[in-house]
Amino acid sequence: MTSTSATPPPLTWVKSSYSNGQGAECVEWAPEHAALTGQVLLRDSKTPHAPYLTLTPASFAGLVSLAKSCG
Repeated sequence: MTSTSATPPPLTWVKSSYSNGQGAECVEWAPEHAALTGQVLLRDSKTPHAPYLTLTPASFAGLVSLAKSCG
């Protein structure tokens, strides 16, 4: 029996449209990963090597709704 393990492709991160252009409040997400796995990954673009959040689509929708109500 032969076993192989593929290395996952690197994540492509996209800056949220809610982030401002001044370098603050920079939230990024990985939409291709979300489409493939159903997991929504979020990170702070100022610390790209720090841990990131993994959310369900429902949790992500709740977070977006909360952010809209605060802004």
